[in-house]
Amino acid sequence: MKYCEARQARTFILRLEDGDIVHETIEQFAREKKIQSASLIILGGADDGSKLVTGPRKAREKPIVSLHSELEGVHEVTGTGTLFPDQHGHPILHMHLACGRENRTMTGCIRRGVKTWHVLEVIVTELTENAARRLPDAETGFELLTIPRPLDAPVPERVVQPR
Repeated sequence: MKYCEARQARTFILRLEDGDIVHETIEQFAREKKIQSASLIILGGADDGSKLVTGPRKAREKPIVSLHSELEGVHEVTGTGTLFPDQHGHPILHMHLACGRENRTMTGCIRRGVKTWHVLEVIVTELTENAARRLPDAETGFELLTIPRPLDAPVPERVVQPR
């Protein structure tokens, strides 16, 4: 496990409008307000045809092959996410939604394009004074949350087990 501390700063209340693409709209807002890091919660409706990443095809397959699913019909949604800058300093949203319709639920990552149905409510809590970034990971091909070891942190000792 790796960690760093952060401070809560500004809090924003957003209302996404009908047809807004969730990740595009939130990332644009973050750029405009100069938000680098944040935690988010969201609820409302996702429109028919919204797309989710719903897992890898196989657990340990290399390269990783993502599964994609499309919502059929309007779904009620709730979700949570984080926003951290990439290697170029651009805020990148990672958010998962649970999307329900009648007695079925689909859960997944919104990066493929979730469209707002009438309204989505989002609370953005800005996080400051942290070193977390989304950096390219050669093994997975993803931009993964990376937390550098603080300069004052002790280097972990390696324990060698006798054979």
